[in-house]
Amino acid sequence: MQSQLVHQLRSSPLAMAGLFIITIVCLAVAAADWLAPYNPDAINLVKRLAAPSAEHWFGTDEVGRDIFSRVLHGGRQSIGVGLFVALVSCTVGGVIGCFSGVMGGRVDNVIMRMMDVVLSVPSLVLTMALAAALGASLFNAMLAIALVRIPFYVRLARGQALMIREMGYVKAAVVFGAGRGHIISWHVARNALSPLIVQMTLDIGSAILMAAALGFIGLGAQPPAAEWGAMVATGRNYFLDQWWYALFPGLAILVTAAGFNLLGDAVRDMLDPRLRVR
Repeated sequence: MQSQLVHQLRSSPLAMAGLFIITIVCLAVAAADWLAPYNPDAINLVKRLAAPSAEHWFGTDEVGRDIFSRVLHGGRQSIGVGLFVALVSCTVGGVIGCFSGVMGGRVDNVIMRMMDVVLSVPSLVLTMALAAALGASLFNAMLAIALVRIPFYVRLARGQALMIREMGYVKAAVVFGAGRGHIISWHVARNALSPLIVQMTLDIGSAILMAAALGFIGLGAQPPAAEWGAMVATGRNYFLDQWWYALFPGLAILVTAAGFNLLGDAVRDMLDPRLRVR
């Protein structure tokens, strides 16, 4: 099975493109301490708003900090948000959804009505409201995004649970005395993993974009921390004359989100037999 997935991954140009982008970005971000030519927080007013050159590849910002160094270090914040949000929301939402689907009845009704209330509010609006209520910080922004994404995983996991609990082997387990906890952990959760993994892969790119949006309006990472959305927010004030300030952090967001989305689409195609090319 594993070798088959690897073969399918290699045979998909989009999957390889997404994997290549993610690998390069993650390696560059992980090695930021060695690749960055300057301290990302080092101020040099003599070099403020300098254009891209051999000395400063991406130019400098309004206080002379090297933008290339800040983009590399800012990737740790942005990619970290994406991974944290996807992992937390998938884990919590998956557990709640599987529990709701197996329990059924009044419990299922209460849980799903709660999820419907959350889903009735536009995701970005609710995220901004939660981030503002919790306070402007990177951790609070991550927590707000994760809370808003949980209902999507709940509905997905519940749908899988409703289908799996009607399978013959699950009914046989019930007949032989298996408890609901055993059925949820051993039968339902394991077999519901594939769609959850696909959704989690796709959500990493969305979480990066949403974190950048919160940083853009000042509800994410706070100065002087390097974060792509916050850099774009500040750079927009200088865009007409110093175009490089907002351009390079914006490109970093675009390329990284596109890489995760390409890989997520490929993983979906590989794990869903209905979407495989015959």
